[in-house]
Amino acid sequence: MSDPSASPVPTPPPFVDKVAWVQVVDRRLLVARSAGRELFYLPGGKREPGESDTQTLAREIEEELAVAIDPATAVHVGTFEAPADTRPDGRPVRLTCYTAEHRGELVPSSEIEEIAWLTVADGHRVSAANRLVLVYLHEAGLLD
Repeated sequence: MSDPSASPVPTPPPFVDKVAWVQVVDRRLLVARSAGRELFYLPGGKREPGESDTQTLAREIEEELAVAIDPATAVHVGTFEAPADTRPDGRPVRLTCYTAEHRGELVPSSEIEEIAWLTVADGHRVSAANRLVLVYLHEAGLLD
């Protein structure tokens, strides 16, 4: 019998909640590929309990690419949702995307094996949610 005074177990959101960094240089978008994965993703990741979007962004980018994001420069680009390519439970992924200035040299670290700079023509190399970002940036005239 369960204890009625026990705190309820929080229900996970109906989507995978991720914060991502949009870094465009020379009309190409920075993406990263984790070890053992075929597809590239926008750098970023899942928030820790109590973290804001910009705190998550700064922590994840430092872990993955060894650069320091300046949270004060973060600008929301958009929020994109699509089927997650690695979720057996069928939950979609929701990417909340920001641009932000950074300090340091981009170096793959942690689980990141490779970084690349892609155009909209490289949509087949990224996940469905990241493809939405590529198309959005291309239609906005920011990406080749």
